[in-house]
Amino acid sequence: MPGPVRWFAENQPVTSIVNTIRDILAQQPVGTDIWIALAWCIGTLVLAYLFAMAIYRRQTG
Repeated sequence: MPGPVRWFAENQPVTSIVNTIRDILAQQPVGTDIWIALAWCIGTLVLAYLFAMAIYRRQTG
């Protein structure tokens, strides 16, 4: 597996997000998964914003 793909497979966001949601809904202690889940969500949001702004500027400029 190529390096970036292997890194993503080992650190993929779905597990931490699902575990966090499951613990919250079951009213269990969340632990550190919530910080990993939030970091992935914020990182994805920032990347999507940057790509959207780049595409918007290219189309309007």
